[in-house]
Amino acid sequence: MLAAIPYTTFPELPFGLRTFGLMVALGVLIGARLGSDYAERFGIHREDTYRTGTLMVLAGIIGSRLTWVATHWEDVKSNVDGTGFARLVDYVVESAAIWKGGIQFAGGFIAAVLVGWPMFRRWATVQRWHVLNGYVYGLTAGVAIGRIGCYSVGEHFGRQSDFFLATRYEGGAVRESSLGDVPLVKGMVFHNTALYEMLLLALLFVIMTAMIWRARRAGHELKPVTLVALFMLYVGVERFLLDTLRVNDERSLGLTGAQWMSLVMVPYGLWLLLRTRPKLAKLVGEDGRELEADVSLLSASDEDAEASAEAAPDEVAPPDDAADDTDDEAADDEADNEPEPEPAKAEDDEPEEPEEPEESDEADELAELEGSAEAEEPAEPVEVSEPEDTDEPEETEADEDAEEKPEREARPVEAVEAD
Repeated sequence: MLAAIPYTTFPELPFGLRTFGLMVALGVLIGARLGSDYAERFGIHREDTYRTGTLMVLAGIIGSRLTWVATHWEDVKSNVDGTGFARLVDYVVESAAIWKGGIQFAGGFIAAVLVGWPMFRRWATVQRWHVLNGYVYGLTAGVAIGRIGCYSVGEHFGRQSDFFLATRYEGGAVRESSLGDVPLVKGMVFHNTALYEMLLLALLFVIMTAMIWRARRAGHELKPVTLVALFMLYVGVERFLLDTLRVNDERSLGLTGAQWMSLVMVPYGLWLLLRTRPKLAKLVGEDGRELEADVSLLSASDEDAEASAEAAPDEVAPPDDAADDTDDEAADDEADNEPEPEPAKAEDDEPEEPEEPEESDEADELAELEGSAEAEEPAEPVEVSEPEDTDEPEETEADEDAEEKPEREARPVEAVEAD
């Protein structure tokens, strides 16, 4: 034998604190905090993870205790003699006295999953597996701390061994007073599976922490299911092997309850690692969130383009008929905006009465006046075809001036004719 770890139980701490109960409570608090911190990075509110985690922890504690009582009924002792109602109540109290030690991981794990699964279905698939990643991360730390409580009260003993991590019993109250059929006495060296599991789970927690830290340092998050698959494989193998060392557990067909659970955990972990994880990895980005739901992947220009397209859906090329109507309206507007031709200014507003011309020059003067009036008359606006359903354009000021001008210019001619 290379070495042996001196082992004395310490079920009670100063101020009357029970070591087992304190370690279980501390493991629950630390595990819940770690799980909620992890899930919060993926959009799950801390209150939701605490609420779900609390219910799962309560279910796990009750399930683990009931499983232990069912498989260790001979260790549940009543302090009341007789067979009356008082003795029955005392058995119930002793069965619930978890602070004295006595839980079974397999029953607690199954009960927690059964209670938590309906709550997980409220979340999207990717979020659900991220939350489970956080829960198994916290669970690893919590169970490792809880195993300190098991170590303190003296339970989960294995067979005698000279292994260098084996413990040498030096005294103290224990939950298991024998190693199988051999009574426990001082100086015995044996496998202490509570110590082994505490060390192995602490190693798993370090591995998980390193994976998370390395991924975040590289600028991304772990893919969904990663930690869950690792937990199933690691704990399934670890627990199956450790239970082969135990000598005080009840067995069915040669296997403990935890070993039967391990036979399910390992294949399920392989399925998650080889089938589920690759599928979910295609649905998430570097930040671990679903690509379809991550609006930050859109650039600002894309968002502006989409907003303008929604705000002005009618801004499309007009049909041919609408284009013709648009051209006609543009022509009308251009004609209306043309500068009005300046009328020829007369020397006086009312022309003076001309002197009496000679009879020989009367015809020439009349022709000259008529020619000047025609030259000064503005050109008629070009008629533009308009759609049938449009109203006739109103008469412009240029047209009114064009009608009034010949009348003003014709007045000297009438005066000449009158003479």
